[in-house]
Amino acid sequence: MAKKDSIDARHYDVIVAPHITEKSTMASEANAVVFKVANDATKPQIKEAVEAIYSTKVVSVNTILTKGKTKRWKGKPYKRSDFKKAVVRLAEGEMIDITEQVG
Repeated sequence: MAKKDSIDARHYDVIVAPHITEKSTMASEANAVVFKVANDATKPQIKEAVEAIYSTKVVSVNTILTKGKTKRWKGKPYKRSDFKKAVVRLAEGEMIDITEQVG
């Protein structure tokens, strides 16, 4: 496990934000947490960042690249940004409370 003093700034560049939806909340019952991550982040980088920042043991990382939708505003089309999500499965007994760092 990584200690708090070994957290590098690059870890915060990998993990952008927690992704809180109904589906990600349901995944937390299965020891999984969903994060928005940098588009160029790899699975080993995501695993290392989560273990360093939250001091937990990560079992697996699955990534999803979500393409931005084309929308219209005042009749003019625009495109939402593409983003990458990571579903991080934690070891049995481990837990991340995402709400504790809000504020």
